Amino acid sequence: MLVRSFFLASLAYFAFAGPLHAQATAGYTVKPGDTLEISVWKEPDLQRTVLVRPDGQFSFPLVGEVDARGKTVNELNKTVSERLQRYISDAVVTISVQEIKGNKIFVLGQVNKPGEFIVNPSVNIMQALSMAGGMTPFAATNDIIVLRGQGTQQKAMAFRYNDVVRGRSLDTNIELLSGDIVVVP
Repeated sequence: MLVRSFFLASLAYFAFAGPLHAQATAGYTVKPGDTLEISVWKEPDLQRTVLVRPDGQFSFPLVGEVDARGKTVNELNKTVSERLQRYISDAVVTISVQEIKGNKIFVLGQVNKPGEFIVNPSVNIMQALSMAGGMTPFAATNDIIVLRGQGTQQKAMAFRYNDVVRGRSLDTNIELLSGDIVVVP
C-alpha cells in the first residue's frame, strides 16, 4: 500500500511538474553573462563553452559573431546550424545553457540581506523579498517600489506588502525582469 501511494504521488508530480518545467525552460531568453555549451555532432573541434558577452554576443568557430539578445536557445541553435551549413552539410548542433548568470535582480534597502540575486528563470516580488532574508523591523512595507529600466527611461511601480499578505492587490506581485530593482525604504 505504501509503495503504491509513493508511486501514485511520483506519477502525479511528474505529470504536473514536467510540463511546468518544460514551459519555464522552453521560453528562456539568453542574457549577457550566461554560459552556453555548443557542440556539433561528429565534430570534436566544434565543441565549446561560450560566454555571452555584455554586448549580448558570442563567437563560435566557422560561425563568427552571433547576437543572442532576445533569443531563445532554440533560435540560437537554428542560427548556428544555418551558418554552419556552408561548411558542414546537415550539421547537428546542440546548444544548452550551462550557467544562468545574466538574469539578475537587485533588492536593497531595509532587508536583511540586500544585494544582487541571480534568478532562475523568474521570480516575483514576494519571492525576491524572501531571497533577501525578509524585511527589517524598520521597513516601510507599504512604500516598496520596483524600478524597471525601459531603454533610457526608468519606471517605478508601487508594491504594498501588507495588501498582498492579506490576499488583496495580488496583481501587484509582478514577475520581476532581469535588471529590476526592488527598493524597500
